[in-house]
Amino acid sequence: MYEFKPDYESAQRRIDAFWAREEAERPIVTIVYAKPDKKDYARKNHATWEEYWLDIEYRAEATEKDIGNTVYDAEAMPVAFPNMGPEIFSAWAGCPYLYSQTTTWTEPCIFDWETDADKAVVDTNHPLFKILDNYARLLLERGKDKFVVGLTDFHPGGDHIAALRDPERLALDLLEHPDEVKAKLESSYAEYFGVFDYFSKMLTGSGLPVSSWTPITSRKGMYIPSNDFSCMISKQMFDEFFLEGIVRECRHYGNSIYHLDGPGALQHLDSLLSIEELDAVQWVPGAGRSEVLRWLDVYEKVIEGKKGLQISGVRPSDLDVLMERLPAAGVWLCMSEIGNKSESEEIMKKINKWPRKK
Repeated sequence: MYEFKPDYESAQRRIDAFWAREEAERPIVTIVYAKPDKKDYARKNHATWEEYWLDIEYRAEATEKDIGNTVYDAEAMPVAFPNMGPEIFSAWAGCPYLYSQTTTWTEPCIFDWETDADKAVVDTNHPLFKILDNYARLLLERGKDKFVVGLTDFHPGGDHIAALRDPERLALDLLEHPDEVKAKLESSYAEYFGVFDYFSKMLTGSGLPVSSWTPITSRKGMYIPSNDFSCMISKQMFDEFFLEGIVRECRHYGNSIYHLDGPGALQHLDSLLSIEELDAVQWVPGAGRSEVLRWLDVYEKVIEGKKGLQISGVRPSDLDVLMERLPAAGVWLCMSEIGNKSESEEIMKKINKWPRKK
């Protein structure tokens, strides 16, 4: 089906089983590495990082070439998502947008709840909305019959309100302006679901599965709910202000995998596992804590909570312990330290011997 993923159908069937947490012979596995005959191409110099981020024609062309230079083994998918930075949704609502080499960020636009809140509304005529729209269409054009195109990183819900208001101010607002926060969350979700559906239908209307910045695909549609702001607040505050919104997100998506970011967010894991509609959890321990085997208790808790689990940065030396402790069903291993076909084949021989767990 895709030039850069000729075994797409068999890989997608395994991914379908992952989403459903069905019995499986082995976990799904992501292995990517550069083609031995990869082709270099001319890089374009930009005067500023903003100029680079907004040069969507160059970025779409470079993405196609980068994907063409990569091998996608096992269930790895060639996904190109139109990355406009993690707070683009908030930029559409009026936040000033700033650019660096690897990411973007916003400055707040709600300084006073009474005077500014009603102004911070997503504008689909915003120049950055039109740029994302065009960027996605460029990728669809270049990717036809070659690769999958995904959704951008929206960051709705609590992270959106934190961007509009500033995280430290929002933490105080939960105590001093709780009604204003809840009202803004409610209205922002109506804006978000409209935008999400617009871009999702763009993908499915082109005959594609849905994917995003974490490269797993879904025939039913999917997304990655998250709340990085949650590391700053208690479980009680999280449950009161933000949990219901995450439930609504999971109900809206066909499949969902929650981005749980950092030890400060682990206090919310029980609340997340209580969401019936949530399919899986992506645990990201953060810089300096990335040793995979350090977090076995977290993996086992997610599995016991009957959710799927994404484990990133898995080294070949981690596999013996993971095979002993975890089932095959509902587990997604994102492998590292694999650089060629021979190494990939050896790892898959091992993973194919994953023991059955009762």
